[in-house]
Amino acid sequence: MSIRTLDDLLAEGVSGRRVLVRADLNVPLDKQTGDITDDGRIRAVLPTLGALVEAGAKVVVCSHLGRPKGAPDPQFSLRPVAGRLGELLGSRVHFATDTVGESARAAVEALADGEVALLENLRFNKGETSKDDAERGAFADQLAALGDAYVDDAFGAVHRKHASVHDVPARLPHVAGRLVLREVEVLSKLTGEPERPYVVVLGGSKVSDKLAVIEALLPTVDRLLIGGGMCFTFLKAQGHEVGSSLLEEEMVETCRNLLERSGNKILLPVDVVAADAFAPDAAHDTVPADGIPSKRVGLDIGPETVAGFAAALKGARTIFWNGPMGVFEMPAFAHGTRGVAEAIAKANAFTVVGGGDSAAAVRALGLDEAAFGHISTGGGASLEYLEGKTLPGIAALEN
Repeated sequence: MSIRTLDDLLAEGVSGRRVLVRADLNVPLDKQTGDITDDGRIRAVLPTLGALVEAGAKVVVCSHLGRPKGAPDPQFSLRPVAGRLGELLGSRVHFATDTVGESARAAVEALADGEVALLENLRFNKGETSKDDAERGAFADQLAALGDAYVDDAFGAVHRKHASVHDVPARLPHVAGRLVLREVEVLSKLTGEPERPYVVVLGGSKVSDKLAVIEALLPTVDRLLIGGGMCFTFLKAQGHEVGSSLLEEEMVETCRNLLERSGNKILLPVDVVAADAFAPDAAHDTVPADGIPSKRVGLDIGPETVAGFAAALKGARTIFWNGPMGVFEMPAFAHGTRGVAEAIAKANAFTVVGGGDSAAAVRALGLDEAAFGHISTGGGASLEYLEGKTLPGIAALEN
């Protein structure tokens, strides 16, 4: 790839210049209190923001949060993020109560060199996510007017053809931020010539969400370990009863074909934790994967499976993990995810955690983030990169 970087921009000089930074500050908020429950994505953009602040830029940060429907919605406001970002930067972050309106223009105009402003949620504007090129372009014009240069440091959004990701770079001198550059460098190692054995761990709820990446990875990986809710469709494809576990009936034949084509590459659970109900306090026990009671729901992989997966991971030299092994948000069903995560952390390998729920699990379970080679900030983006898809945000930076 031929992409200009933040260091290129800094070398040109940014003191006194308005630099528009597309960040991914889409952090989880507590529904009752509105407090940030995981600030990992805010921390991830600090190296880029800190470098710009130190160089004397007038930094204008924009991001989305959640899925508002193209209009202001208080529950998706970035105001709490502005406060936390200021704490982490060690200086006040000015907050604009709109994105491209009067408040945004005033906040940007008032910035002194080395100060930071955060605009309100991009998705409060229909133009951000519009599929109409003209509507999206009109919003991009307004957004670009707030900056003299553009930095994309929102890897979690580069697979979206949105105004702030795809259209603004065409209107301003543009570079990749340090986070985006690191993500691309890491994932390129996985799509190039990874050191072998190369083991991939996939979890999460639906096979349909991961089908494209499974298809792309099967020819290149040495082992593919499958857990999470998606494993039950594979178990059904083997002819096993899965009770009331999550099942995509329309994907059973597809899974059967994948198993036939994979030889011995795909490793499935041999035992699961089955519960009476989908609830944190539900009665549960461990059962063989081919003996799930008809009225029970599988919520985690069992200890024998964890041991088998750990054995497969022990000798790996390259590991990619995307998706939890069970309902890790409920302590009773977090053991599988914890066990596999710990096995990945202990492996003498280049390890990549593919963002999304996997990254959230690492932090929620109190695991040492430094034990992993790289924790991606973009679950969907990392999967699409491994699928070989063209990512609109990356393509825009290459132009």
